[in-house]
Amino acid sequence: MNRNILIGLGALGLVLLVLAMSALFTVHQTQQALVLQFGEPKRVVTDAGLHVKMPFIQNVVYVDRRVLDFDADSNEVILGDQKRLVVDSFTRYRIIDPLRFYQTVGTELILRDRINTILDASLRKVLGEVPLFTVLSADRAALMNRIREQANQETSQFGIEIVDVRIKRADLPAENSQAIYRRMQTEREREAKELRAQGAELAQRIRARADRERRVIIAEAQREAQIIRGEGDGNAVRIFAEAFGRDVDFFTFYRSMQAYRDALGDQNTSVVLSPNSEFFRFFGAHPELPSVETAATPAPSDLSQRPEPSDGAEQSQGPGPTEDVPAREAPEETELVRQREGGQADTALE
Repeated sequence: MNRNILIGLGALGLVLLVLAMSALFTVHQTQQALVLQFGEPKRVVTDAGLHVKMPFIQNVVYVDRRVLDFDADSNEVILGDQKRLVVDSFTRYRIIDPLRFYQTVGTELILRDRINTILDASLRKVLGEVPLFTVLSADRAALMNRIREQANQETSQFGIEIVDVRIKRADLPAENSQAIYRRMQTEREREAKELRAQGAELAQRIRARADRERRVIIAEAQREAQIIRGEGDGNAVRIFAEAFGRDVDFFTFYRSMQAYRDALGDQNTSVVLSPNSEFFRFFGAHPELPSVETAATPAPSDLSQRPEPSDGAEQSQGPGPTEDVPAREAPEETELVRQREGGQADTALE
């Protein structure tokens, strides 16, 4: 008897446990619940904690109440200035009305498809009214707010709220990028040419100024050099004049020696002149220099001092002084004159 009672109590406890598990449910603080009875929504539970429902005939659908992210696909948009732009955006949203969400879309997967379509339409509508410069400037935040408001008007029927819309990247299409790059390159080349032209002009001015200063400096230096050279030539002429005035014969002889050295210094030099030329006046008999015969003939004062020979002496000595007696002594006297002239020339050259 007692055994049957225990079995009955155990079965009753098990039934009560199953009923309790079917009738009780918990809601997490990050969730909100929708109680359904045979697929029909009965109530919405937004408070976290333990709640009760009718067992077996009611079930619970949980909906996330946190802010969710949705990364939209990249779309090519035509801007207000008819330029094409590839826009990559993302959206943040949250479910504020679980009942409407369940009645309109049912699941989050379907909701994402609807959000992608709505966001694409909002981007095209807003960006199609502005030029490229506005999209790339600091006014992008205002454009994002306009896109968010536009998207909220379309998604409010699904029981969700668009919290934020952001453009991650905005690029030009490949064909447009190449054209813009070429235009940018052309613009930079034009600026570079202008800068080079300005630099060349400035360099030419600097070179011209430097060349002008160089010419002025050279002209002044040449003028000073001419003045100094003229003063030196004047001093040289004065010194030569003083030297010439002191000893005219020696100066003439010295200048002749210099002329001989310059003209006859090369061993291969051949000079064809007359022996009586003025150039060779120191090499032979010259009116201004004693000739060989004059040097060999005794001076009149020496003849007057000699004793006159007697008749017998004249006969014994043979020819008189008027005859060509000194002819035998001419070579020796001529060599003596040449040695004297050579010694004077060496002294002059030194």
